[in-house]
Amino acid sequence: MHCLCLTRRQATGLFALAFLPLHVAGQSGEPAGGARAGLPSLGDAGAMTPLEERKLGDAIIRELYRDPDYIDDPVVGEYVDGIWRRLLAGARVRGELPAELDERYAWAVLLGRDRSINAFALPGGYFGLHLGLVGAVASRDELASVLAHEMTHITQRHIPRLLGQQSRQAPLMLAAMVLGAIAASKNPQAGAALAVGGQAAVIQQQLNFSRDMEREADRIGYGVMTQAGYAPQGFAGMFEKLQSASRINDNGDWPYLRSHPLTTQRIADMQQRQQSQPRQVQPADLEALLVAARARVLGRPGVDVLRAWMAEPAQPGFAALPLPRRAAALYAAALAEAQLRDLPKAEALAAQLAPLVAGDAQAARQARLLQAELALQSGQPARALQLLPSMPRAAAGDVQGQSGRAVLLLRAQAQTQNGQAAQAVGTLQTWVSDHPGDAGAWQALAQAHAALGQTLRALRAEGEVPMAHMDYAGAVDRWRAAQDFSRQHPGGAADQIDANIIDTRLRLAQEALQQQRLEDAKRR
Repeated sequence: MHCLCLTRRQATGLFALAFLPLHVAGQSGEPAGGARAGLPSLGDAGAMTPLEERKLGDAIIRELYRDPDYIDDPVVGEYVDGIWRRLLAGARVRGELPAELDERYAWAVLLGRDRSINAFALPGGYFGLHLGLVGAVASRDELASVLAHEMTHITQRHIPRLLGQQSRQAPLMLAAMVLGAIAASKNPQAGAALAVGGQAAVIQQQLNFSRDMEREADRIGYGVMTQAGYAPQGFAGMFEKLQSASRINDNGDWPYLRSHPLTTQRIADMQQRQQSQPRQVQPADLEALLVAARARVLGRPGVDVLRAWMAEPAQPGFAALPLPRRAAALYAAALAEAQLRDLPKAEALAAQLAPLVAGDAQAARQARLLQAELALQSGQPARALQLLPSMPRAAAGDVQGQSGRAVLLLRAQAQTQNGQAAQAVGTLQTWVSDHPGDAGAWQALAQAHAALGQTLRALRAEGEVPMAHMDYAGAVDRWRAAQDFSRQHPGGAADQIDANIIDTRLRLAQEALQQQRLEDAKRR
């Protein structure tokens, strides 16, 4: 791992926390209401304030937005966000989310195309989730166990704790180090490389501290997850998947690099804990299986794998398979056909899926979203609009999360293509007023304005896209282009209002860009 000028201890500690072979678990439950008497203290959060931690997270996340693996998929994103918002609410009820952190931190989950089963927490309330993990889970409960654990790393301020004994200059260099850790995580030899150099004792000391953090995240994360209404069986199911994916088990290799309790130990702990609880039989989570199928296809597994998935519904005996297996296979096959540009076959497979899941409202919604998506790709916007109007929002009145975002963006795209761009503008403008950081919605709004011939407004919206991703240089570029257009094509009062807004936004972007360059210079 390339650590720049950080010490081995700093690099190893943050590698252990910021990007690990996925850690999810639950050990012993806690009483509701956030009672935490008797829990071991891991020390205070050091000198880093929540505002400083948020700034550090912003610096890291700016780079992750530029990573080719970053993906903004409205369907998977909305599904994950729905789980995430419930967990946040559970943390508030239990008293695990201090008001200052609740207000200052981003509380945002970014999706990556990486096919590994992994997730990670970053400073300032940012989280990364690989499509490989989404594609491996079979229920909301399993995914909730991952997110609750990662959330606890942030609510308990584990990163500042690790830095508590370091100099105040460490946070200035930490962003580059964490990004290096994320890149190194794709190399299976990176962890072992950290042990080279004869400083195993120092590494062991730091990783032992991280193990304590993992246990705290397990314990509190379990309480948050169950408070949010998710079944504890999700932990055990996730452990079993991790054990299959890790490939290391208990073979003794590099034991001091294991910053988490062994997966086998976690499984045993969970089984023992669950023995005292009545076993709940959970029905198949059809929506989770469909979203998992989507994540696997979007993870770009390769043409051969896509073709294998496409062929599965035509195999002998397919009709005799359990309904959940057939539903997931049909979804994956339809999306795989679309990826390989055979849209008629994709639409035929999606048509088979719809009646199969009609009895499950959430799964039926996912099937219709898929049909609308395929209709748009086939150049049938009117067909997409027929599929979308009667679909209910996932949760009414949500102005913080992504509830209803998938329908919103698909409808806007269909309306723009169908000569109804003015309607798209109306709904999108309302949305971005409540979600100013939604780059995908701003891009859709820019396209709708362009379709109406409203070039200045389109340029304004285009500038908001990089601004939402903290690419201030990109925002400055687009808004300067908007200023040039405004000077060359002076309009009426409405255009003057838009020009004034652009001037204001440009100044903000320029100030943010200047501050970013100053902070980057300090890290060098």
